[in-house]
Amino acid sequence: MQPVYATREEIKAELDVRETARSNARIDRALDDASRAVEALCHRTFYPWQGERRFDWPDSQYRPSWRIWLDDHGLISLTSITSGGVAIDPDDVVLYPNGGTPYTRIETNLGTSATWGGGGTHQQDVTITGLWGYRNDETPAGSLAEALDDTETGVDVDAETSATVGVGSLLRIDNERLLVTGRTQLDTGQTVGGAGLTAINNSVTVTVQDGAGFAAGEVLLIDGERLRIDDVAGDTLVVTRAWDGSTIAAHTAGAVIYAPRALTVQRAALGTTAAAHTLGAAVHLFVPPGPVRQYVVAEALTSLLQGRSGYARTAGSGESEREATGTGLRALRDRVYASHGRHARMRGV
Repeated sequence: MQPVYATREEIKAELDVRETARSNARIDRALDDASRAVEALCHRTFYPWQGERRFDWPDSQYRPSWRIWLDDHGLISLTSITSGGVAIDPDDVVLYPNGGTPYTRIETNLGTSATWGGGGTHQQDVTITGLWGYRNDETPAGSLAEALDDTETGVDVDAETSATVGVGSLLRIDNERLLVTGRTQLDTGQTVGGAGLTAINNSVTVTVQDGAGFAAGEVLLIDGERLRIDDVAGDTLVVTRAWDGSTIAAHTAGAVIYAPRALTVQRAALGTTAAAHTLGAAVHLFVPPGPVRQYVVAEALTSLLQGRSGYARTAGSGESEREATGTGLRALRDRVYASHGRHARMRGV
């Protein structure tokens, strides 16, 4: 599974799609297609990948003897480097551009004795190990609600993580990266308090035993209704009723409150190694560039809406009817390429 740059829940929120297995599969396909499309558009991947890449030295680019162009392999950070089987001190090379990641070329420091080459062949003479991608931008996203061994694929998390992540999120716990592939409901250990909830839209306050056990943005399940938490005031939750296509209903005091705090994950993702993690270990969420994320959401929405209409969406009626061409999407595509696309460089012939 390759990472995507938006989550299933983001698309559902935009479309107010009812929670069904069929819609989940369609949304996941649209997100994967849109994510691969933005990578093809920009000629780069944006998520971080840990590992080694190999480069020929010399190759056919007729460059200076001290320089290696990384081309579509953007480098975020360098761990080690060898050439001809000989280790080169990372301090003896210089990464460019000076403005920061992603680094697009690497040069030996001309003030040192480091050189490329020396192997029996030019093929894959240079091996560079590090973190590859565009940038490693992360944000804190709660913590584990249980300890994990190095094989479990079911992960219980706290309310903050539940409110922040979705299906498609890329997480890091300690040095391991995990891809979220599913979410299921978990008993929060709390129930509806007070006089319960009536089946009217302005009944938007839920009394609980401990408001600190919830987070704004989290989606709760009470009986068959989903409710989104908009704010937490002491032991009172302020919610939006009938969320995610569910139906508003009355709920009696004592009704069990569930939340999607059980994540199904792919372990050891993107070159990392599965490891044990302790209870309360911090969860970090990878944040893709804003324009890239917005473009993926727009592409996925367009694909879903076009699919519903048999790819025959129109605007207007009668003589004014015309095909919906997605002018706004084209403008967004142009902005994303201008800001994040990997542009061609000139080479001597």
